[in-house]
Amino acid sequence: MHTPVLLKEVLQYLNPQPNKNFIDGTVGEGGHSLAILNAIAPNGKLLGIDLNQRNLDVAKEKFLQNNIPQERFILVQGNFKDIKQYIAQNNFYNIAGVLLDLGLCSYFIDESKKGFSFKKNERLDMRFDTNSPLTAYDIVNTFKEQDIADIIYKYGEERFSRKIAKSIVEARKVKNIETSQELADIIKHNKSSARVFQALRIYVNKELDNLQTAIPDILDILDKNGRLVIISFHSLEDRIVKNLFKQYSLSSRFRLLTKKPIIPSKEEIHKNVRSHSAKMRAIEKI
Repeated sequence: MHTPVLLKEVLQYLNPQPNKNFIDGTVGEGGHSLAILNAIAPNGKLLGIDLNQRNLDVAKEKFLQNNIPQERFILVQGNFKDIKQYIAQNNFYNIAGVLLDLGLCSYFIDESKKGFSFKKNERLDMRFDTNSPLTAYDIVNTFKEQDIADIIYKYGEERFSRKIAKSIVEARKVKNIETSQELADIIKHNKSSARVFQALRIYVNKELDNLQTAIPDILDILDKNGRLVIISFHSLEDRIVKNLFKQYSLSSRFRLLTKKPIIPSKEEIHKNVRSHSAKMRAIEKI
């Protein structure tokens, strides 16, 4: 069951009003999008973007089951870094707000069979978009030891990155590392495994680069008084959001709405343990 994180807080800071247009750059299974569509009824429209077609199909079904007319939403398979392209292609303008929820959709961990979790035994893939050429399998089996260590250190903030990279290279001399379980067995420690798997996923999907590219473009396309709300789930993402928002808020054209990140309540964490690391920040175009 998909549970949208910080839903009440997203609606508070995004402030969707009747008949306004919004973009959800990370539709997932449509939880946030549905709430936004309800708030901008009767004539407000939503452009939803997601890398994964399966997510878009689930979201569409959810909207229709909740009596949202099909003409009120447009769903696009793609990356939010190309948001300007999708706006132009769909003639979708007068944008009052954009949401990015950078969390990993539960589907990828629970059902995708792409090796996102070190607790499962699945083929090492980790691509959100299967059209992308690079997989986690490619990295652990073909990259140089130094490059693997750099990826693990930079994107996983793992202090034993060199030791782990050395173990990976030693293991693949015997046989290729095929599955998430094989990789986890090489790493041995759960905390390190979590960081290594995070690092590989971020690198494979260029997550930080995409975020860095997208934020300036989103702020550019917002209408006056338009808002951008971003939910991040680890310090690397949050640092990018925090620094760019701070930089833009120094200009007279933008106002920071969150001096400190908004975090889930104890009640929300109790109901949805995956929300525990969420941090939400918001900025407004003046």
